[in-house]
Amino acid sequence: MLRRLFARSVRTPPPGEALQAGAIPYVIQDGLVVFLVVTSRGSGRWVFPKGGLLAGLTPSQSAAAEALEEAGVEGEVDDEPVGAYGDTKLIGGRETPVSVAMYPLRVTRQLEDWPERRQRRRHWASLLELRRLLTTPGLLKLAELTQARALAAGDPGQPQVEQPRQDG
Repeated sequence: MLRRLFARSVRTPPPGEALQAGAIPYVIQDGLVVFLVVTSRGSGRWVFPKGGLLAGLTPSQSAAAEALEEAGVEGEVDDEPVGAYGDTKLIGGRETPVSVAMYPLRVTRQLEDWPERRQRRRHWASLLELRRLLTTPGLLKLAELTQARALAAGDPGQPQVEQPRQDG
């Protein structure tokens, strides 16, 4: 029931609030969940890929498209968000509240070249390291929930990224 209520709130943000979708890219290596973060273009802080909803795509598909564009990874994205966090974004010269629904994405392929390669750095990190890297309120909790969901689901036995490459 809570998932349905949350999903409804993700689709219909309050008036004046924009809706975005983000991905929490991860792999499971030796029983440990490892996450991929990227630098934001403006401040250079470590974040998960996110962006506006894309026409013709579901929110989870939009999140996967952002992961490809910003981090150069592809994979299996959950249809259900793990949660959401609030942020602000400059839209039309005004600071606008944004609700960002976050979707776990199990990475199956990491590209060496991707659209925003020259604008961002990417970095694979454990949950312990994320505690130091993530400064946006709410992101660490969403990573913790993603880790719990990923470990509960277990390894489906499909190919995973072998040695994630560090770019930053």
